[in-house]
Formats: sequence, C-alpha cells, structure tokens
Amino acid sequence: MVAYLHSITKNKGDKMFCYQCEETMNGEGCTKNGMCGKKGEVADLQDDLIYVLKSISFYNQKARKAGISETSTDDFMFDALFSTITNTDFRATGIQERIDRGFELQKEIKQKLLDNNALDENNLPGIATVTPENLNDRNTGILATEDEDIRSLRELLIFGIKGIAAYAHHAMMLGHTNKKVNSFVEKGLVATTDDSLTEKELISLVLRCGEKGFDVMAALDMANTTTFGHPESTQVNIGTRSNPAILISGHDLNDLKQLLDQAEGTGVDVYTHGEMLPANAYPEFKKYEHLVGNYGGSWWHQKQEFESFNGPVLLTSNCIVPPKKTYIDRLYTTGSVGYDGATHIVPKDGKKDFSAIIGQAKACEPPVQLEEGTITGGFAYNTVLSNADKIVDAVKAGKIKKFIVMAGCDGRHKDRQYYTDFAEALPEDTVILTAGCAKYRYNKLNLGDIDGIPRVLDAGQCNDSFSLVIIAQGLMARLGFEDVNDAPISYNIAWYEQKAVLVLLSLLRLGIKDITLGPRLPAFVSPNVLKVLVEKFNITPNTTVEEDMARLLK
Repeated sequence: MVAYLHSITKNKGDKMFCYQCEETMNGEGCTKNGMCGKKGEVADLQDDLIYVLKSISFYNQKARKAGISETSTDDFMFDALFSTITNTDFRATGIQERIDRGFELQKEIKQKLLDNNALDENNLPGIATVTPENLNDRNTGILATEDEDIRSLRELLIFGIKGIAAYAHHAMMLGHTNKKVNSFVEKGLVATTDDSLTEKELISLVLRCGEKGFDVMAALDMANTTTFGHPESTQVNIGTRSNPAILISGHDLNDLKQLLDQAEGTGVDVYTHGEMLPANAYPEFKKYEHLVGNYGGSWWHQKQEFESFNGPVLLTSNCIVPPKKTYIDRLYTTGSVGYDGATHIVPKDGKKDFSAIIGQAKACEPPVQLEEGTITGGFAYNTVLSNADKIVDAVKAGKIKKFIVMAGCDGRHKDRQYYTDFAEALPEDTVILTAGCAKYRYNKLNLGDIDGIPRVLDAGQCNDSFSLVIIAQGLMARLGFEDVNDAPISYNIAWYEQKAVLVLLSLLRLGIKDITLGPRLPAFVSPNVLKVLVEKFNITPNTTVEEDMARLLK
C-alpha cells in the first residue's frame, strides 16, 4: 500500500486520488475515475472544496469566539461536506458552485473579523490565505500529507466529519441544530492542517468525532421522532398497486413529507426505496393512504429497479448511482445530491415544489411488480424497550442466547453475499439487530421469530444505529450487565461510505470492543493506525461465515 501511494504523482491536477469508500479500486484507491462513477475532475474539485471548507473553518472558529458567527455558514458547511460523500453530487458544476460560495463566505467572515479587530491579518496560517486566484497552486489532495499515519488519521477524521455533516444536515432541515457539534466540525477540519499535532492528539480527535457523531445521531433522532412520532412495528408492503406512482429514495424524511403533502388527492401513489424504507413505520407517514409501501432493495439495484418502476424517481440524499439514459429524464434530485441530466429541485422560502414530478407521474405507467408480501420494520428503541420484559424473559429462559448487531451499508461486490449466508447460518436462538441498508441482505429471509419476537429487529436508517446502542444498553441493564462488552451481544458490521465510518467511530468512543468489520478494511487506515485500533478495541476483519460464527457466538 505504501509503495502504491508513493507511485502516484502528488502534483495537483496530474491524477485524482480517492479512497474514502469500501469499493475503492483494488482496495487501494481510485486514480482515474471513481469506482462509484465519479469523474476525476469532480474528485479534484471535491478536494478543492474540502480545502476551502478548512479555510472557512479557521475564520469561523475565530468568529464564534468573537460572537459573530452565522447560521448560514453552518448550513453551507453541512451541505458542502455532505455533497462530497460517496454517491452524492456527481456534478462538476455543483461542486464548483459550492467552492465559489465558500470563497464568498470566507471573505465575508474575514471582513467581519477585521471590522471587529478580532483578526491579525499579518499572522495567518497557510490555509487562511487561500483565494480563488491561488487555489490552483495549492496541493489540496489527500496525498499532500506525506506521512502515511498522519494522513490516515487526518482522513479518518475528515470522513467521520462528513458523516456528522450528513446527519446534521437532515436534522437541520427539521429545525434541530447542536452548536457544540457545529463547532467541533470546524475544529476538526482545522486540525487536519496543523502539522504540530501528534498521532496521539489526532487519535484523540478521531474518538471525539465519534462522540460528536453519537450526539448528532441523537439530535437527528429527536428531530425525526418529535416531527413524525416514534416508529412502530410495521408490516411494509413490497408489492405494487395499479396507480401511477413516484419512487422516493435517500434519507431525508422532510422531503418525503413535502412530497406526500403535495401528491395527496392527485391519484399518484408514493413508494419508498432503499434507506427511505423505515419511513413507513413512522405514525405521521401512516396517515397518508397514497404512501403504499417499499419498492425494491438497496441503493446498488437502482439501474434495474428505477427502470422497471416506470414513474419518476426522487433522490433526496446520497446513494445515487450513475443512471441509465432510459430513465434519466424522469430522475429528480434535491438537497446535496445531484447528477448531470437529472432535474435538480431547489427550495424556495424553505419549501420545495414537486409539481413537475407529480405531473410527470400522471403520464407514466404503473410500476412493474418485482415481488409481493411484506417485510417487518419499526423496531427502534421505543418499540423494543417497550417490550423489554418479553425479550428479557426470553433471554433468561435460554430462548435467546445471543444478539448480533448486523448494521451498516450494503454494496455491489459479490463478497457481500457473506452477510446473507451469515444471517441464514445463525442458530435459531439468535436475534439480529440491524439498521442501514445492510439489512437488505437478509430482511426478506424467512428467519421466523422467538416467542413472537422477530429474529430481525430493524431499527431504521443508518443513523438509527444510535437506536441500536440505546436498545443494547437498555436490554443489558435489565439483564444486570454493567459493561455491554460482557453482555450476550456481538457486532458484525458492514461499511461502504463515510456515514458508516462515523457510526464505527461512535461505537468505539462508547468503548464497544471486538467489532468485526467488513467486507474489507478501509484503505485509508494505515497499518500502524490499524494496529492501534486492534490493540485498543480488538477490531477484526471478517473472514469466513464459519470462523466468524464460532468467534461471535462465544
């Protein structure tokens, strides 16, 4: 890996280098175009954008101390960071617009600091002196940090911060913010430019990122549950009706609410897709008769499922796959996600106009049915802990011997069949706790129940990994365990992108050990950094179903 990195030209503009996702080329890094479909030009612009965000963070840290920071800056920061997550904004124009806006904000904040005598313009670090005119002269890429271990820790911190931004953005859309989280994002970004920080100090910041990740997931849970109610155990239809329809994918529940309100009474049905599946379990969404179920599976099936759906598709966040020409004319994006050729919908006065989608849907054929039946969801902490006595009794009676957390991301590679095989091979006295799109590897299997307790308890979206922690802590406390690491619960986590990185850091910050991670370990974790994680937390890569089963069921 070290030799591979040194073989890449480090001069800006010669080659892209991106290794932020699990599917990065050869498990090392993408150097021409991304395996996700991202063009090298966009990857370079994303590096530039992150660099500009570091500069804004430097100034905004000082502005916060001077009491002159603005909410608009936080809005921009979270959207901009979110746009660089894997499978989010594929448009060079979209990223460039954010760079341009970033420089405008940087200039405004700097001027306010000067006006308030809160800045020494003659004593600025290099990151604070970047301008539109000299940006092209800066090496903004990942490989600008030559020390492999420092680079690894910096990127681990940045990727975790991207995860924070994604969840904070969704919470912000519902009116919920956390100033301490916002401040940490700026501190973390600036820290990645500070050559005086030691590996130990960077590791501490990485774990603090996990702490703030837990806080931001709690804030998003509060935003979702106070707005839409607590998820309830729900049988979600996976068949289709005969009405024309709209498919909504991604994660933003506020977008779903606006779409349902505008589509009501039009004769157009709405189906969820991918990570929007858990919306069907919220009481507020159950009020809409035209929200009729979930269509298809996880994000990487889009090309087949979007085509067979026939109607328009709305992407509300990351997880877009470069679309086929056969349906791009009925593909819509909004928020941080974008793709050239798709119609991008921007808000006006905080509202989004989805009339074009609804109008197009009316002229489309109903979706082709892919499957029939139902899948069960809605097992967030409120539902599970309301039935804690029943679960605890099953554990004490020996009917449930182990809980396996199988949360995280799905992906395209064949080696992810491992997670289906693992779930199928689990003994009948085990219960799977899941969240995120990883569940699509086993949530349609007939795994049965234990005394009426489903063997797959789906807490919701990837951010609802927060809910899994609350569930684990609540159940284990009732069972008399002071340390969750001593309890009958194991972790077999799948990852793909940066929100999963944040979830992992949150679990580590909570002191959870012996996590099995796969299907491959992150390319951005250097051997020495991995050694620290193994020594401190005993993180292990997944191997075979048989070997991992023996270890995780002990």
